[in-house]
Amino acid sequence: MAVLTGGGEVLATARGGGFRPPAVGVTTAVDALAGTVGRALAAAGVRAVAHVSACLANADLPVEEERLTAALRERAWGDSVEVRNDTFAVLRAGVTEPRGVAVVCGAGINCVGMLPDGRTARFPALGRISGDWGGGWGLAEEALWCAARAHDGRGAPTVLADALPAHFGLAGMPELIEALHLGDLPPARRHEVTPVLFSAAAGGDAVAGALVDRQADEVVAMATVALDRLGLLGEEAPVVLGGSVLAARHPRLDDRVHALLADRAPKAVPRVVTAPPVLGAALLALDRLAAPPSAGRRLRAHYGA
Repeated sequence: MAVLTGGGEVLATARGGGFRPPAVGVTTAVDALAGTVGRALAAAGVRAVAHVSACLANADLPVEEERLTAALRERAWGDSVEVRNDTFAVLRAGVTEPRGVAVVCGAGINCVGMLPDGRTARFPALGRISGDWGGGWGLAEEALWCAARAHDGRGAPTVLADALPAHFGLAGMPELIEALHLGDLPPARRHEVTPVLFSAAAGGDAVAGALVDRQADEVVAMATVALDRLGLLGEEAPVVLGGSVLAARHPRLDDRVHALLADRAPKAVPRVVTAPPVLGAALLALDRLAAPPSAGRRLRAHYGA
């Protein structure tokens, strides 16, 4: 969280844990958020602000944004409140005006687009039930699936069958499967699978390479659909690429995303953003308050963006 003036000066910041209202409930999630907000407001020497721009993970549906907006209003942290999915923050951090499309590929995958007149394009981004594929967690599951089948003969050979258990210091896929199933390896460690997958793809493994290529296809599919919905497919428009998977700039993934965009959306201008999403949330607040352009420049300078 950042507390800033209407002129773009950052007065205080604070950082907290994850935000998971679908798992713990809105009230519990906002209770956890309250500690972070309280620290930031106290450090800034204020009790409340003019506007709260909350770009939150797991605010995937409009109804979820509405419920979270109501919950934040009850806290009286600001005179007004606007809740958006956190992908909007990534988009706004990567553009000079609220116009363009962003695809975030981190633990999951999501895509949004916006226009200065307030129109947006978005996806539910709830996983396979809403048609999504990939992201770091999804890639890890696919890599484990392919490795298990390669080991027992049901699938094509892949170095993942040896590389994945070796990464965790285990003898083979049966031991890795058992460790994951019984909880001997914490679920969070599944995120370590994805870098192994990219390493295997870079080494020429066909199975790993196919998964990386499919991830690029999914990124571009989301981006082109969002561009089309906003009427931007035929004109120059930024496509912001963010999240840990895309920000890592893996050559095979990066090259394929750029090549597919050049073919399907020739006027799109892809750019990778590594600025923190809180920058985008703050810029959206300045947009809402009609702050002068100098405020945005000052804010970007603070974050080195």
